[in-house]
Amino acid sequence: MDTNGHERQESGLLQLVTFAIGEEEFGIDILKVQEIIRIMDITKVPSSPAHVEGVINLRGKVIPVIDLRCRFNMESRVHDRQTRIIVIDLHGAIVGFVVDAVSEVLRLQSDTVEPPPPVVAGIDSEYIRGVGKLENRLLILLDLEKLLPAEELRR
Repeated sequence: MDTNGHERQESGLLQLVTFAIGEEEFGIDILKVQEIIRIMDITKVPSSPAHVEGVINLRGKVIPVIDLRCRFNMESRVHDRQTRIIVIDLHGAIVGFVVDAVSEVLRLQSDTVEPPPPVVAGIDSEYIRGVGKLENRLLILLDLEKLLPAEELRR
């Protein structure tokens, strides 16, 4: 309870890693994130889906790397000093997502999140958990399980 006698709702607080792709800002659950690394050499894999940029060797583990720009049908961009790979545990598999830049870790009250509209920034709403309202910006919350279903990881 707080000093006013109200119960604090820790469950109503979302902890997110935020990142940018183009002009849009996205957020994912911090508990899914294993680490954030600088872009490194990515080995192309023949006959892989277009959004699979390739694989990396991260401390002896081969990890598939997904280009979120491609996944969202956005124009490709040359990697630069801001480009990062967010390493995520998804469906028990380790996967890297290439993003333009990682912004911050933040806490967001769940009551400031609205259901997704049908299309946000050209991205199908099936990949979006909701849209968080911050003071002067909107944050698109991604549903990683839908973004990269388990069946696709097993291919």
